[in-house]
Amino acid sequence: MTSTILETTGLSREFRGFVAVNSVDLKVQTGTIHALIGPNGAGKTTCFNLLTKFLSPTRGTISFKGRDITGLKPAEVARLGLIRSFQISAVFGHMTALENVRVALQRARGTSFDFWRSDELLHQYNERARALLEDVGLTEFVDTQASQLSYGRKRALEIATTLALDPEMMLLDEPTAGMTHDDVERVVALIRRIRTGRTILMVEHNLSVVEGLCDTITVLTRGRILAEGDYATVSRNPEVVAAYLGHFDG
Repeated sequence: MTSTILETTGLSREFRGFVAVNSVDLKVQTGTIHALIGPNGAGKTTCFNLLTKFLSPTRGTISFKGRDITGLKPAEVARLGLIRSFQISAVFGHMTALENVRVALQRARGTSFDFWRSDELLHQYNERARALLEDVGLTEFVDTQASQLSYGRKRALEIATTLALDPEMMLLDEPTAGMTHDDVERVVALIRRIRTGRTILMVEHNLSVVEGLCDTITVLTRGRILAEGDYATVSRNPEVVAAYLGHFDG
């Protein structure tokens, strides 16, 4: 029987009277890929910010693996195994792909990232860093500066650095945003590869990506949950079709 890994109850966030997230009750099941979708301004990114504690809720609670995390800080949530990647790629452009992943792996030593440590000490992370780069299809770019990678490969590198933190659950904020068709296919294949043993919650605008990847889809509009289910279910919901102005093919 599948268990709930992440749950919100009455989750709400207001900004000076504007309700961005309104009484959201969300349940994400362990081992699934769950999507948050909705028109622009639906509250998806605000919801992500609440879940990862970059924002505090006005009302409501958040629990992860049965533990109330509503009052925790972002770093505390990350240490529990709930790790987020961002819509804008966040890698160190002046460092190689290997060096980027190696910095993330330093977390195994403690809480600090020691850029100034000697090469000899840092080389202990090379084998694991190379394995992670292989996992995301970047073997041939190990020694390439991140700034020289294509946008899609930068996103793959960011996912590799996220995996270096050994997350039990990953939150991916629009992982295919701004990508070419080839890059989209590459990242979709990557997400399929890394899902084993993990739970993934993602915000995604590309509905063909959602259709092909996700077990459950939650549709937000104006900060509220409009519908939930698999792609076939939500794509045939008249309210969802209306919210997307006919963007669904179902």
